[in-house]
Amino acid sequence: MSQSEQSGTSRVRPILFLGNNPISLIGVGLTTASALTLIGFWVVDAFGHGGSSNPYVGIIFDLCLPILFFLGLILIPIGISWRKRQLKAVGQLPTAFPKVELGSPFFRRALIFIISATFVNFVILGTASYRGVAYMDKSSFCGQSCHVMTPEWNAYHVSPHAKVACMECHIAEGVPGFVDAKLNGTRQLLHVVLDNYSRPIMPEDKVPAAAATCFKCHNPQLNVGDKLLVKNTFGDDENNSAKHSLVLVHIGGKSISGQISGIHGAHLGRIEYVATDSTKQTIPWVASVNNKGVATEYVVADVKMPPDAKKHVMDCIDCHNRPAHSFETPEGAVNRVMTHGGISASLPFVHKEGLALIKAQYTSQDDAKAKIESGLAEFYRTQYPNIWSQKRTDINQAAKALTEIYNRNVFPFMKTRWGTHPNNIGHNDYPGCFRCHDGSHQTKDGKTISNDCTTCHNLLAVDEANPKQLADLGLQ
Repeated sequence: MSQSEQSGTSRVRPILFLGNNPISLIGVGLTTASALTLIGFWVVDAFGHGGSSNPYVGIIFDLCLPILFFLGLILIPIGISWRKRQLKAVGQLPTAFPKVELGSPFFRRALIFIISATFVNFVILGTASYRGVAYMDKSSFCGQSCHVMTPEWNAYHVSPHAKVACMECHIAEGVPGFVDAKLNGTRQLLHVVLDNYSRPIMPEDKVPAAAATCFKCHNPQLNVGDKLLVKNTFGDDENNSAKHSLVLVHIGGKSISGQISGIHGAHLGRIEYVATDSTKQTIPWVASVNNKGVATEYVVADVKMPPDAKKHVMDCIDCHNRPAHSFETPEGAVNRVMTHGGISASLPFVHKEGLALIKAQYTSQDDAKAKIESGLAEFYRTQYPNIWSQKRTDINQAAKALTEIYNRNVFPFMKTRWGTHPNNIGHNDYPGCFRCHDGSHQTKDGKTISNDCTTCHNLLAVDEANPKQLADLGLQ
């Protein structure tokens, strides 16, 4: 044996001898099992067979398992130091450490313990990691494990996408989408742990482009045709007078012959824009790019573009910006519930009083519940004592419905209030279409972006008590 080999052996012998203690052996097993689990999942993710795209999986593989790995490494020298002090204290620390050979019962027992501990730890960590990944792939984890997501979770349940898993919309396919999801999930976890997250939670382009998510189910060029919308509203008078509006919306698209029409058809080409606010409600610059790559720019006069202005390519989600987390307006919510009888229109001024109650400022949802219920009860008890005594059930039901409306849309602890999250479909409640189609965006030669209302819809009836069309359709 050469001198260098003898030197190496002399250094290894005390480590192996002193490392034969419960603390160090557990550390070896923990480190090895963590490493094997990490490598296994890295292989699965790399080859794309059964890997999870949930952003919070990074909590396990970027934080938990590496922590266990390093914990095991730390336990090894701690155990060696403890064993050395223990032997030295009783005068049993050898001057010459035994040779490393499998024939020695001492080292054989240590090896068996390491293999057994590693196997047990691997099974435990692997099973726990797999179950953790399976749990985190559920939408309930995304919405309920983190209290900051409560507003989005509540809105998700009443959306048309309530049965679509969160990852289907929030994570793009492919390696870039996978990596971005893992990094973003870990970053979000750190923000929550450090209490350094925005209130309210704002989109900030966190949803991938529609081509990477929405197009898996939706065809943007499909010719949808027209859609009839019936909007019911109630007045602030004593009788809560009902009125109806009928709108024929030209959704359109691209026909088999290639002809385009309606809202979708008008926006199928490449459109670029610049927004000056994070919610993209102010758009002073728009460009329509033809097939040859020539852009026609439409600019709002006297608007100074920010020096760091970023150009965006118009996407489906620039208009359908709240497809799964849409928050109502107070008027829209009350009108909808009254239409379906959740709030009885026979209660005098219930529309006016209900709106006033849910629009008031409250410190919490519990505070809102108590004051909405007491406020509505006090109104009828003092102003309409006969109604209070005769329709107590309707009043209680109305108070409950108003509380549910508030709790579904307003979250004081997250500073999510009425209007916090604008919805860009239409233009009645928020700028929506008028962000671009306002007649103010002009080219250098004076052309403007079309704001011909009939391109998108026809108003068949507007705030009428008894529209003939409803009777003709058998809806009234």
